[in-house]
Amino acid sequence: MIPHGVYRDQVVSIPLGVIIEMIVSTVALNRKTFTEAVKQDGIVLVDFWAAWCGPCRAFAPVFGAAAEEHRDIVFGKVDTEAEPALARSLNIMSIPTLMAFRDGILVFSQPGALPAASLAQLIGAVRDLDMDAVRSQVAGAEATARTA
Repeated sequence: MIPHGVYRDQVVSIPLGVIIEMIVSTVALNRKTFTEAVKQDGIVLVDFWAAWCGPCRAFAPVFGAAAEEHRDIVFGKVDTEAEPALARSLNIMSIPTLMAFRDGILVFSQPGALPAASLAQLIGAVRDLDMDAVRSQVAGAEATARTA
């Protein structure tokens, strides 16, 4: 599910009645849509970036190509210049930073631009996760934190 008001594929009508199909491979996330996007079932990859960031610009086509290839995954982008409070709340200290969520659980977070092969490997690893084991680990960590 894609957050309300953000559409991956849509058909729009322009004023002269011509229909244009728009294929949007990534979705822009902000403080209002971020939580809803990452809490959904399935895989959500989020790229934290800024326009002035050279490595971010280098990673953008890699991220976009992966989004086109893996249409079952939500590929979100957070512009850290437009959303500084969101970036701070997630402890983003360096960009680009890539986060991977699966079924609402953060399973990967790392700064730095990934080459295409590494991003493909990450996607495969996230797909292959045993989510029952991950949920068990999360529950155990939360229980430990409550008793500490």
